[in-house]
Amino acid sequence: MSGPTERFSSRVENYARYRPSYAGAAIELLAARCGLSATATVADLGSGTGILSAQLLARSAQVFAVEPNDAMRNAAEARLGTRAGFHSVRGTAEATGLADESVDLVVAGQAFHWFDPAAARREALRIVRRGGFGALLWNEHPPEGSAFLAEYQALLLRFVAEFERIAAQRSDEALMREFFGGRMELATFPNPQAYSFEALRGRLLSSSYAPEPGHGQYQPLMAALRATFDAHARQGVVEFPYRTLVYFAQLTPAE
Repeated sequence: MSGPTERFSSRVENYARYRPSYAGAAIELLAARCGLSATATVADLGSGTGILSAQLLARSAQVFAVEPNDAMRNAAEARLGTRAGFHSVRGTAEATGLADESVDLVVAGQAFHWFDPAAARREALRIVRRGGFGALLWNEHPPEGSAFLAEYQALLLRFVAEFERIAAQRSDEALMREFFGGRMELATFPNPQAYSFEALRGRLLSSSYAPEPGHGQYQPLMAALRATFDAHARQGVVEFPYRTLVYFAQLTPAE
């Protein structure tokens, strides 16, 4: 597997087309509790193809989309480059290149597990203004799931060597708490998606762990995915259970 910065380069098209946005209520929370407004400046770390950045721009914020992967950053620029308030930055969560105390809110959508938590915290504290907030957003499956989701996850465990390890990294609350300096809150919002088979396949192939065409497990995985979809589809779609999780806190030095 390639390193964190490069591993999505071949997945950009699927990522941009099939990854879901975050629940609208999650963006409302950022406005109500974390300072998101038309006068706010936001750093979106690991901004990828601009999914979260687009939702922040809809609030008329100034958004600095910080992304190290050239292909993903180029996709965000193609999508958002003409939008007022959008600024594309070639940088990392640990070295954004942004000025000291230049942003009101630091966010990351579906990216924190690729960061060095301690270094990203130092950088966030450097760039955020006094009293500013941080928020880490995730689209994850709810614990209660569904019959479809249980079968979907079972086939990932069967065919995808990295699935369990990367899934565990994403939910590491201890590392997120370290990023915030010990204090954080969690808010959760439903965000279900309805996927055709093409969309379900694209969503899977957008994942860093999914085998791609030419890999020995690709064809068996696709056959199992088709069978699982056919068993659960209603009117040509399956419901893909999601919820948006928002971990947030004021970014302050450790006491």
